[in-house]
Amino acid sequence: MASRDADRITSAQQTLDILYEMSQLLNTQLDKETLATCVSMIEGGVNPEALAAVIQELRRENAALSAHTDVNKEL
Repeated sequence: MASRDADRITSAQQTLDILYEMSQLLNTQLDKETLATCVSMIEGGVNPEALAAVIQELRRENAALSAHTDVNKEL
Protein backbone atom coordinates (compact mmCIF):
# COMPACT_ATOMS: atom_id res chain seq x y z
CA MET A 1 0.00 0.00 0.00
CA ALA A 2 2.83 2.44 0.83
CA SER A 3 4.33 1.85 -2.60
CA ARG A 4 1.03 2.75 -4.23
CA ASP A 5 0.85 5.98 -2.19
CA ALA A 6 4.42 6.83 -3.15
CA ASP A 7 3.55 6.24 -6.82
CA ARG A 8 0.55 8.57 -6.54
CA ILE A 9 2.65 11.28 -4.93
CA THR A 10 5.33 10.93 -7.61
CA SER A 11 2.71 11.05 -10.34
CA ALA A 12 1.06 14.12 -8.83
CA GLN A 13 4.43 15.86 -8.56
CA GLN A 14 5.27 15.06 -12.17
CA THR A 15 1.89 16.39 -13.28
CA LEU A 16 2.43 19.59 -11.31
CA ASP A 17 5.91 19.96 -12.81
CA ILE A 18 4.46 19.64 -16.33
CA LEU A 19 1.67 22.11 -15.55
CA TYR A 20 4.22 24.53 -14.13
CA GLU A 21 6.36 24.28 -17.27
CA MET A 22 3.28 24.95 -19.37
CA SER A 23 2.33 27.92 -17.20
CA GLN A 24 5.84 29.32 -17.63
CA LEU A 25 5.59 28.95 -21.41
CA LEU A 26 2.24 30.75 -21.30
CA ASN A 27 3.72 33.45 -19.05
CA THR A 28 1.00 33.09 -16.42
CA GLN A 29 3.29 34.46 -13.70
CA LEU A 30 2.00 31.82 -11.26
CA ASP A 31 4.49 30.26 -8.88
CA LYS A 32 4.32 26.53 -8.23
CA GLU A 33 2.47 26.88 -4.94
CA THR A 34 -0.19 29.15 -6.43
CA LEU A 35 -0.55 26.87 -9.43
CA ALA A 36 -1.01 23.86 -7.12
CA THR A 37 -3.68 25.78 -5.20
CA CYS A 38 -5.48 26.65 -8.43
CA VAL A 39 -5.36 23.02 -9.61
CA SER A 40 -6.72 21.87 -6.26
CA MET A 41 -9.54 24.40 -6.44
CA ILE A 42 -10.45 23.32 -9.97
CA GLU A 43 -10.37 19.66 -8.94
CA GLY A 44 -12.71 20.65 -6.11
CA GLY A 45 -15.25 22.04 -8.55
CA VAL A 46 -14.30 25.71 -8.96
CA ASN A 47 -15.04 27.00 -12.45
CA PRO A 48 -11.65 27.52 -14.19
CA GLU A 49 -12.85 30.57 -16.12
CA ALA A 50 -14.16 32.19 -12.95
CA LEU A 51 -10.88 31.44 -11.16
CA ALA A 52 -8.91 32.99 -14.04
CA ALA A 53 -11.14 36.09 -13.91
CA VAL A 54 -10.55 36.45 -10.15
CA ILE A 55 -6.77 36.14 -10.61
CA GLN A 56 -6.82 38.76 -13.37
CA GLU A 57 -8.89 41.13 -11.22
CA LEU A 58 -6.56 40.68 -8.25
CA ARG A 59 -3.60 41.49 -10.50
CA ARG A 60 -5.33 44.63 -11.79
CA GLU A 61 -6.09 45.75 -8.24
CA ASN A 62 -2.53 45.03 -7.16
CA ALA A 63 -1.16 47.05 -10.07
CA ALA A 64 -3.49 49.95 -9.24
CA LEU A 65 -2.45 49.87 -5.58
CA SER A 66 1.22 49.74 -6.55
CA ALA A 67 0.79 52.70 -8.88
CA HIS A 68 -1.05 54.64 -6.17
CA THR A 69 1.68 53.84 -3.62
CA ASP A 70 4.39 54.90 -6.07
CA VAL A 71 2.67 58.25 -6.65
CA ASN A 72 2.38 58.86 -2.91
CA LYS A 73 6.08 58.09 -2.42
CA GLU A 74 6.98 60.80 -4.95
CA LEU A 75 4.94 63.42 -3.08
